[in-house]
Amino acid sequence: MAAGLALWALPAQAATLVARVDVAAQKMTVSHLGKVLHEWPVSTARAGYTTPRGEYRPQRIHKMWHSRKYDMSPMPFAVFYDRGWAVHGTSAVSHLGSPASHGCVRLATPNAEIFYTLVRQIGPGNTRIIVQD
Repeated sequence: MAAGLALWALPAQAATLVARVDVAAQKMTVSHLGKVLHEWPVSTARAGYTTPRGEYRPQRIHKMWHSRKYDMSPMPFAVFYDRGWAVHGTSAVSHLGSPASHGCVRLATPNAEIFYTLVRQIGPGNTRIIVQD
């Protein structure tokens, strides 16, 4: 499991951990069993890029990942949900709350670590990531 965790999905109704990304408001709300645990500012895709909308389950998670597509940029506490898109930490915290990424959902690294830990504890199959306008 050092390189990452391969995941399989359960039906959506089995999800107890839900991360709802509101692209218009640039925030992510994390709830467990319907109770809001956290609400954090995020950065999603800036002009010229896209953050895909939809409902996803984590596909794989990595404590640290480096983007092969974007100059080996660090992606700490990455929770990949759709192909190469992930929720992950960033050091560019001054941009949180406004679109600034190449499409991923960026969080302050301490918040990304909290989310990553919740996904590991509660289980990727019990997690849903919803990205909407």
